[in-house]
Order: sequence, then structure tokens, then C-alpha cells
Amino acid sequence: MKLFDVYPLFDIVPVSASGCYITDQHGQQYLDLYGGHAVISVGHSHPHYVKKISEQLSRIGFYSNSVQNPLQEALALKLGEQSGYPDYTLFLCNSGAEANENALKLASFHTGKSRILYFDKSFHGRTSAAVAVTDNPKIVSPVNDGVNRTKLALNDAEALEEALKAGDVAAVIIEGIQGIGGCRVPEASFLQAVSALCKKYDAVLILDEIQSGYGRSGKFFAHQYAGIEPDVITVAKGMGNGFPIGAVLISPKFTAWHGMLGTTFGGNYLACAAGIAVLEIMESEKLVENAAQVGSYLMAELAKFPQIKEVRGNGLMIGLLFDEPVAPIRKKLLFDEKIFTGVTGTDVIRILPPLTLTMAEASRFIKALSKVLN
Repeated sequence: MKLFDVYPLFDIVPVSASGCYITDQHGQQYLDLYGGHAVISVGHSHPHYVKKISEQLSRIGFYSNSVQNPLQEALALKLGEQSGYPDYTLFLCNSGAEANENALKLASFHTGKSRILYFDKSFHGRTSAAVAVTDNPKIVSPVNDGVNRTKLALNDAEALEEALKAGDVAAVIIEGIQGIGGCRVPEASFLQAVSALCKKYDAVLILDEIQSGYGRSGKFFAHQYAGIEPDVITVAKGMGNGFPIGAVLISPKFTAWHGMLGTTFGGNYLACAAGIAVLEIMESEKLVENAAQVGSYLMAELAKFPQIKEVRGNGLMIGLLFDEPVAPIRKKLLFDEKIFTGVTGTDVIRILPPLTLTMAEASRFIKALSKVLN
């Protein structure tokens, strides 16, 4: 059997990794400024992370959600404290798409409505309703296309209110910072308007923090720059530092009933051990603060490049908009300078490193980019 060929792959085979570095099969080391799609939060192979998962695996790795698992409660308690949402409840699952599916389902149950409002250049996942509210028609199949949804322009509060006036909207879903959309940051005033309008028209506000959450923006959640409290928050990616885990943070206004949501693997022992380890490392090493500090330095330095049309983002979620195709720039950074970066579309390079990135590592990137561009 061969693999189903859906991924364009670089001719690189990572065999080990540590901190912000990846080593390939030839012993070549690369600075990782992409974190495997913003997944690596506390650094590759962090000793505390490895220890927590290894110790848990030696005890028990899995049982279903038919028995009590105290690690789930410990993870929920710690996440609530560190994120600023101690009164919310937690539903654990396995991925960002699954988190968004359950968030949309929860909103529809709660309101009795079906229409979802989403925004241009959004990305919320590749499954069922999540892909239907993703702004990429190419990956929306006919079976997904039946979802009742309306796309709106980002930062247009008037259009949002007009859509909400119909009274049939279950939820508005928006990213804290758009990832695939090129690291576009919703205006704080717009997020505040979205929050107020959802309350006014009895719609659920879902904040997709799958890529922008978990400290990446320089706050625990990117929406916290706007000072709002969404009804539902979805997380994944950095939550497990590479171990598959996702979650939905749910406000106290929702009432659970047995069987309402469910998952086989969600909240398993290993995922919880990984999730707890990540939060412990984030707290002890002050990684949210580090993301803010190093991110501010990077954005200030990048703004000095005349070739870069716009520097977008917050913290260590940075998009560099160019007037030219960025594929050759990314390729030179990777093969000549040995630095991993990401792209979105044809004109944006994305910087999504581990939150452990140091000033020295950030400076290395600035020097390498200068060399490539000049």
C-alpha cells in the first residue's frame, strides 16, 4: 500500500528535534520558525514534556470516557486558571476541526437555529461544517455544501448586523488572528462589535483560537487584546505541542446533557499528560511573555525591510506580505539558510516558531532574510 498523495513535500526527513531546531537524516540542523503549522509551543522534545508523557504511558495510556479520569479535571482546572476563564467548562477532543465541529453543534443546540456566519479568508478545518465555514471553495465537497452559512467581509460590523437581523443565526465564528488568511488581525473595535451584536441577536460567538491561542499572540488568547469574552473558544495545535489534542471552552450559560457531545479518544491519559505538561512549561518559563517580547522585536525589525509590503500579526504569529511570489524566498531560507518558515497563498510568508524562541534565534532570522532579499 502507498500513501494517498495529498501533501506537497520537501525532500527533507527530520529524525530528531530539540527546542527550536530540527535535524534531518544527513545531520543537517534547521532553525524551525514554523513549528509544524504553529503546533510546537514549548519547543521540540522538551525534557519535562517527554518525562510527563513517558511516565503516564508506563502507567496507563488509554481508556474510554466511560470511567473517571482525574487528569481531565486537572487539565481543565489549570487551563481555566492560566487562560483567564476559570468559570468556563471544558470539552476535550482530538483536533482543531473536531473542536470547531463540536462548537458549531453546541451553538445550534443552544439556540435552536442553523445558520452560521463566517468571514472572508477564514479557515476553520477540513471536516463537515468546519470546512463549510472555511473560505476555500476548492476543499468544500458537495456533501459539505449543504451547511446553512453566510460569508461576510472581515471588519464590517454593519454587514454583520444586517445578517443577524434575520433572527436565524446560531453562531458567528471568527479566528483570533487569521492563519491561512495571512495573519490578518481582526480590528479590536470589530471584535467588540461582534460580541455586542451576538448578545443583541441571541447568537453564539465562537472564537477560533486553534492557531492564535495558547500564548502565541503574546496573550493567552488573541481575542484578549480586544477585552471580550466569547461564548465558546476552540483550541488545539499548541495545546499538546505535537500530541493530538483539541478542546472547546464553554461559557457557563450552556447546559450539558449526557450524550450531547462525545468522542472516543478525546481527553485520553496521554493527551491530558501532554496538555498539563505544556501549561506547566508555559507558566514556569513565562512563554506568553516571551512570545510578546520576541515577537515585538521581530515585527519591529521586519518593518524595516522595504521589500515587505506589510507586517501582520501579534506575538509569534507573524505574516509578511510581499508584492512578489514568496515561494522562491521561502525556498532560499530553507535550503540556503537552513530556516523553516511557512507560506499562505502566493504572497505571504508566515512565522510561527515555538514560543521558546530566543532573541538570538530571532536575530539569526533577520540576518538570513536580509541576505536572501538583498
